[in-house]
Amino acid sequence: MSKNIGILVGSLRKDSLNKIVAKKLAELFPADSTVTFIEIGDLPIYNEDLEANAPESYTRFRKEMKEQDAFVFITPEYNRGMPASLKNAIDVGSRPWGESVWPGKPVLVGSVSPSGISGALANHQIRQSLVFGDSPVMAQPELYIDASKAIGEDGQVVSGSVEFLQTIVDAFVAFSDKNSK
Repeated sequence: MSKNIGILVGSLRKDSLNKIVAKKLAELFPADSTVTFIEIGDLPIYNEDLEANAPESYTRFRKEMKEQDAFVFITPEYNRGMPASLKNAIDVGSRPWGESVWPGKPVLVGSVSPSGISGALANHQIRQSLVFGDSPVMAQPELYIDASKAIGEDGQVVSGSVEFLQTIVDAFVAFSDKNSK
């Protein structure tokens, strides 16, 4: 079944390791899927006072999000947590009250880090926020990428990691089919 998959990348940096992995993931979805990268860098920090005359970026973001059937979050870890850009996107998407974009939409959360624990803490913070938002979040297999091993000197995802990412995408497609409303 064809699906619209929205990808949100927590690193706003032009040459982000997270963007490299997210682009490779996007290529691995079935041909009948429509994969869209959702812009989050232009969203003002959520403030309920702005809702009376919502910024265009809030309106655009919410509209794009409502058009998606499922989501992929790819995140770095900043100071042992999720980046403000993703937390803000989650908050903007959950408002106004009663109009959240999250309920019932399956989510894959992946994290990418140049070393260490591969963003595991940020990964789990995102999961926690989305479970509260009533999104089914895929628990297994988990997606933690050590970029020092998964991305080659040429800036491309290396062969063995591409195969791993394909298993993740395949599992998410199955999870999404099973958990879509």
